[in-house]
Amino acid sequence: MARARKPKTPFYRFNSSPEIIRLVVMMYVKYPLSLRNVEDLLAERGIEICHETVRFWWNRFGPMFASEIRRRRVDRMKAYTHWRWRLDEVYVKINGEMHYLWRAVDHEGEVLECFVTKERDKAAALKFIKKALKRHGSPKAIMTDGLRSYRAAMKEIGNADKQEIGRWANNRCENSHLSFRRRERAMLRFRQMKSLQKFSSVHAAFHNHFNKDRHLTQREDFKAQRSAALAEWKSLMA
Repeated sequence: MARARKPKTPFYRFNSSPEIIRLVVMMYVKYPLSLRNVEDLLAERGIEICHETVRFWWNRFGPMFASEIRRRRVDRMKAYTHWRWRLDEVYVKINGEMHYLWRAVDHEGEVLECFVTKERDKAAALKFIKKALKRHGSPKAIMTDGLRSYRAAMKEIGNADKQEIGRWANNRCENSHLSFRRRERAMLRFRQMKSLQKFSSVHAAFHNHFNKDRHLTQREDFKAQRSAALAEWKSLMA
């Protein structure tokens, strides 16, 4: 009887250890560091890699790690009722042209969905909302700003009665853009729309995994949550 083969990990073609690859990807995506910043920090630790290796590893393994994190979190969140979503859009320039990054955030600040479009009209809002509803289900209320595209898109879907609009009520979603803006400045912005979509999705998954709201918890609780997040991170794609 033939022996069952163990499934190959995505690291089996690489000479570097999975621990180093995970460390490189985490440093580049989580922190506002450039490719050469990551190279210099690893050289201080005795790990010699090129900045192009950092670029290759994050492009190859970043979406894999983000997909695994997202799958686990979505499975856990299905057991709870979504109380309120907050939707917002922010402009991002790509080669001098204006693009829009749409973001959906739940009532606890968890980034649910990121979506990049060239327009800010009804069709773009409709596509974004449908994508979020398909993955995470329907919330009890959806908080938006005064953009009319949200109202038109939600009327077509049939949940316009769930929309809530209020001044300063959408600050939680607007503040969720701050970590991405800091990362964008370190990367000297984006040059392609697909690279923006790719990085924003990966960055949102990493931010959800490692953000433990240290300003809301005691020091001992924060340390325990951080250790649990790091332990789960080390088990990804093992």
